[in-house]
Amino acid sequence: MASNEFLLEYLPVLIFIFIASAVSLAMFVASIIVGKSKPDAEKLSAYECGFDAFSDAHSKFDVRYYLVAILFIIFDLEIAFLFPWAISLGEIGLIGFWSMMAFLGVLTVGFIYEWNKGALDWE
Repeated sequence: MASNEFLLEYLPVLIFIFIASAVSLAMFVASIIVGKSKPDAEKLSAYECGFDAFSDAHSKFDVRYYLVAILFIIFDLEIAFLFPWAISLGEIGLIGFWSMMAFLGVLTVGFIYEWNKGALDWE
């Protein structure tokens, strides 16, 4: 009996999912039926400020761009973890302190590795 009551609590969610799916499907089908599809050369051409594209859109980026992005994410996460740690340092004690020192140690090793690989040298 308890499992039936538990399942009845999810009934509004199931009804909502069913209605949302039905409305989405109805809109999709209506757009296919009602929409006019008359492709011509002008509609199918690439739009780029009024003239044809002059290079490939899939150009390669320098690897250093990705290294700088990874460095930013690493140090952004470091700051995101340091603020709550600094606020709660009095409550977490020595275990929290040494856990953060280990975390900063790993980040420092990663920073030194990327520095030695030349990720910070932009030419």
